[in-house]
Amino acid sequence: MGSGPLTGLRVLDLSRLLPGPYCSLVLSDLGADVVKVEDRDAGDYLRAVSPEMFAALNRGKRSIAVDLPSDVFGELVARADVLIESFRPGVLERLVPGAFPERLVVCRISGFGQALSAWRDRAGHDIGYLALAGVLSFGDSRLQLGDLFGGGQQALVAAAPPG
Repeated sequence: MGSGPLTGLRVLDLSRLLPGPYCSLVLSDLGADVVKVEDRDAGDYLRAVSPEMFAALNRGKRSIAVDLPSDVFGELVARADVLIESFRPGVLERLVPGAFPERLVVCRISGFGQALSAWRDRAGHDIGYLALAGVLSFGDSRLQLGDLFGGGQQALVAAAPPG
C-alpha cells in the first residue's frame, strides 16, 4: 500500500500468469491496496514457470493463500472494490455463490470472452492469439503482446475507477 491517485481502492487479484498480475501491479503502483489471493492447492502457476517474473509482477501487493471457496474468501470479496480474475467462464460463480456486492467492479480476463464465443471454454495463451492473428510470422514472439495489451492493459482500463 502506498500513496497515489488510487489510495483507498481495495483490489482482490485472483488471476494467474501475466495479464491479471500486470493489471493489479499497475493499480498497486498507483496506490491501490492489492491483495493477491491464491488457492492453497494450485496457487499461481507463474511461481513454477518463472519465480523472478512472479516476484516482479507481485511486488507491492499483500498476499494470502486460502481455500477457494471459503468464508475467508467471501469476507475478502465483501470488502473489495475491484476483483480481478482470469478463470474460465463460470468458475468465479462457483467460488462466490450468490450476488456480488453492488459496488464491486468484477474484471474478468478470459481468452475468448465470457458468453458469445464458441471458444469461450478454451484456455487462451499469448502464443495462440499471435498465431490466430497471423502475427507469429512477423518475427520475434518473446514479447507477450496479447497478454499485456489485449488482456492486462484492457483489464486495467476496465478496473480503474473513473475520474
